[in-house]
Amino acid sequence: MNVVSLVLCKMGEALAMRPQLQHRSLSREKRYAAPRDKRLFGQRVPVAIRWLPVLALTASGLAQAQDWPSKPVRIVVPIAAGSATDLLARMVGQALSETTGQPFVIDNKSGAVGAIGSNEVARAPADGYTLLIATTSTHAIAPHVSTKLPYNAVKDFTPIAFLTEANNLLVVSPTLPVKNVKELLALAREKPGYLNYVSSGVGSFGHLSFELLAAQTGVSFTHVPYKGTGAALQDLMSGAVHMALEAIPSALPKVKSGMAGALAVSGAHRSAIAPDIPTIAESGVPGFSVQSWFGLYGPRGMPPELTQRINEKVNKMLQSPNMVVRFQAMGIEAGRGSPADFAAMVANDSARWGRIAKERNIKME
Repeated sequence: MNVVSLVLCKMGEALAMRPQLQHRSLSREKRYAAPRDKRLFGQRVPVAIRWLPVLALTASGLAQAQDWPSKPVRIVVPIAAGSATDLLARMVGQALSETTGQPFVIDNKSGAVGAIGSNEVARAPADGYTLLIATTSTHAIAPHVSTKLPYNAVKDFTPIAFLTEANNLLVVSPTLPVKNVKELLALAREKPGYLNYVSSGVGSFGHLSFELLAAQTGVSFTHVPYKGTGAALQDLMSGAVHMALEAIPSALPKVKSGMAGALAVSGAHRSAIAPDIPTIAESGVPGFSVQSWFGLYGPRGMPPELTQRINEKVNKMLQSPNMVVRFQAMGIEAGRGSPADFAAMVANDSARWGRIAKERNIKME
């Protein structure tokens, strides 16, 4: 028996059990004294019928959750193709397709540091078939730096699943005469504002991470925003720009080939795939630690049963032996937890970046 049939059956039982109306003992006035919105054809409406709309919506939500996915799912990536976010999305989409038997189509909608793609999902139907790969930039930083954000990062989305958290690599141009963070900071103090760094735009994770580093060390850097990381890394390798914070999987091959120098990793711990590279904290900046997270969101108003269903599917995929091995090869750890756990994590991270944005007076025009 499906969910809808079960609800209707229970309603029938409730109707059958209601007591018969005692017309003989009631005067005409008393019989019609009940409010009009609780009467049907002159008789008091049974409780079960008054709850029919609620029961129908509940049954619909449960049925929708049980059937998901019954058709292709679109995953919007708010960052350009070829980025770390894009690579992660394609990996997740492929794995979910294999486990569910339905296509997961990756749709890159880049621009405005992720706001364009994020806003498209915020306006989509809350049926679980348009999802968003959200990042630190789109949902923890952007709300604090953008004065024209077309969405509310909390109210306009449904948190579904925490996908992963990634360490980043502080890389420098091979033309820059520094071999570690201490030498980098010494050069920055010798030539204030001379050293520049790239990011994917004003208000991005890379932008605020370098601002935090400058604040903790008392130096000044020059920000050079790019629309994507591909062109930025090309300019870094040629010597046109000096520094970048890049995802380890995409930066490490360039380091090994000698096209870029690696100074430190950004997180609290060294990376398993680059254990010889120290952290920024180990390199003379105690307490410094930043990591970028990636998560799955849907539009606001998704039924809790559907949200939970997708969360369970995603968590099962993330903990599969195949994904664990692939993530380890990339130096990242799979996320886990409930939608509520994910929402709490984002709230804490957002508060932290909000303080940094306020202290450094960072705003997007």
